[in-house]
Amino acid sequence: MTEPEVLLFIIKLVLGGILAFLAILVWSKTRDGAWFFLVSGTILAYCGVVYEMLKSFGIITKTFYLLWNIPIFYLCFVVIPSLFFIVGFIIMIAKSKY
Repeated sequence: MTEPEVLLFIIKLVLGGILAFLAILVWSKTRDGAWFFLVSGTILAYCGVVYEMLKSFGIITKTFYLLWNIPIFYLCFVVIPSLFFIVGFIIMIAKSKY
């Protein structure tokens, strides 16, 4: 792993941590269902960054479960946050008054 890749992981971890922390703070103030999905998507996206970093450093080396030759954990960390964002925004749109 090169130095720019390590620096990029550090930046992703720091900014993702700040993002997850602020998302949890906002959700604790609003307690809205839409915000729950947005916060959950943010936290899962951050977990995906951590998983990617652990895999790149060789700490996680073996993938036990595959779906269409894609590791299940990686698939979950890529697909589920997007689904949570979609559901959260749909709830916000449904609640808004035109």
